[in-house]
Amino acid sequence: MTIDHLDARLVALLAAEPRIGVLECSRRLDVARGTVQARLDRMAAKGVITGYGPDIDPAALGFDVTAFVTLHIRQVAGHVPVADQLAGIPEVLEVHTITGGGDMLCRVVARSNADLQRVIDLIVDVQGVVRTESVIALDTPVPYRTLPLVRAAGG
Repeated sequence: MTIDHLDARLVALLAAEPRIGVLECSRRLDVARGTVQARLDRMAAKGVITGYGPDIDPAALGFDVTAFVTLHIRQVAGHVPVADQLAGIPEVLEVHTITGGGDMLCRVVARSNADLQRVIDLIVDVQGVVRTESVIALDTPVPYRTLPLVRAAGG
């Protein structure tokens, strides 16, 4: 799906002020309320907008350690059964299938380095996981972001 300049401005406004209502968006963007609602509905239906929930900082919940764990899995059953089991571990925030030296990449959090060992042990216990390699993130100089992409796509 392509987005235009108004779509990009709408997404930027909602990213900056996620609690703003449709009516206030229409006022600030100087367009009709129905235009804002239709564009939000269209972008949601096409999967451009995937949610409106709050962004959560794991560190604020006491999960100060972020790590990336590469998994090597048995190829017999594929990645789906492994991903299904990983989804049951609360500290596993994301799982991606990858190319290269491993098969899957997980972003995980833990309360401490010792707690990270517990999380890795849970991952290693997943049926289909052969071995893991992990790296600990020291800092996040560029956090996850999509707004520059939206601006570029919107012209």
